Amino acid sequence: MKRIILFLYQFLIWLPVFFAITTLTALITIIGCTCGGERIFGYYPGAIWSRLVCIISLCPVKVIGKEKLNGKQSCIFVSNHQGAYDIFLIFGYIKQPIKWVMKQSLRKIPLVGYACERAGFIFVDNSSVQAAAKTIQIAETKLKNGASIAIFPEGSRTDTGKMGKFKKGAYQMALNLKLPLVPVTINGSFNILPIHTCLIHPHKMELIIHDPIETGSIQVENIRETTLKIKELIDKSRAAIESGLWKEYQ
Repeated sequence: MKRIILFLYQFLIWLPVFFAITTLTALITIIGCTCGGERIFGYYPGAIWSRLVCIISLCPVKVIGKEKLNGKQSCIFVSNHQGAYDIFLIFGYIKQPIKWVMKQSLRKIPLVGYACERAGFIFVDNSSVQAAAKTIQIAETKLKNGASIAIFPEGSRTDTGKMGKFKKGAYQMALNLKLPLVPVTINGSFNILPIHTCLIHPHKMELIIHDPIETGSIQVENIRETTLKIKELIDKSRAAIESGLWKEYQ
């Protein structure tokens, strides 16, 4: 009976409301950013939209560690990637202007992809070393406006709820731009909408912000030193994220 009620709620209420607020948010973002208001319209409409999605999905959110953030300091947020709701959780509840680093394929989503482009989000191109280097340059430009960057080092959502292998892109960026890394633990998102499913299961979520990891004083002389330092940063941030995971995700 509960499953039937959830099914009816999702398709009769959640789905129409979701598409309505998503379309409205995308239009507001596009118009506002096109008129020169990227600093405001590239963040606040999306942040409000993210919170509304969590509310209409009947998913309560708990945030821990907000006091560890310096709103005036750009940083790179690195988080585990449990499910589709991770984006809503980070964008809606960290309360700090964020530019997402996204897959190129997401640019093709009708209206939403263009809104993300106008908002100044960064689409990753890993087709060549030169293209990857250009991504770093674009990120540096965005950060000059006081925004931060959010990346899922795993690259894609987990199949099991447990963390996968971390890729080095976020850490290379942190070293190049001399920015602090902020590990973020997400709990509960996996239960709401696991990969390969389409029915939402309301569930509580938790967002834990850990102590920043400074990179500004790190000096590397060659490729070998860079590789070792990146591994060290990956291990340190992964340990912080894992320390906050609920037992079933460890």
